[in-house]
Amino acid sequence: MTSQASKTAAAAARVIPLCPATATEPLWRNIVGDVLRRERLAQKRTLKDVADAGRISMPYLSEVERGRKEASSEVLAAAAKALGLSLAELLALVQAELIRLASRTHVTRVTHVTSARRGAPPRQGEVRLAA
Repeated sequence: MTSQASKTAAAAARVIPLCPATATEPLWRNIVGDVLRRERLAQKRTLKDVADAGRISMPYLSEVERGRKEASSEVLAAAAKALGLSLAELLALVQAELIRLASRTHVTRVTHVTSARRGAPPRQGEVRLAA
């Protein structure tokens, strides 16, 4: 392929993101990381302290807390134990956060859809929220 042809092909190619910019669903790894960090900070502990207690590398735990890495169940169990939690307790905290975020996202979506059709008669089964 000539240089000009490859430039034309590259210009015509479209990048399709895995997650559209408008997506509002929270990612599991972000929620897990937020919960781990929140618990660690609530205990006034350093990243190094928790990493050492859980026998997890400090850089890796940092990546998990920032939502950049998907932690395995073994790493999550070790981090939970280092924080004085069971894996079930950690996952319950993550579930509560996910429900909180999902309900906020759902209300935002319903409000957006409703405001976009203001003045139109409600469709059968439609729920409209007043704010």
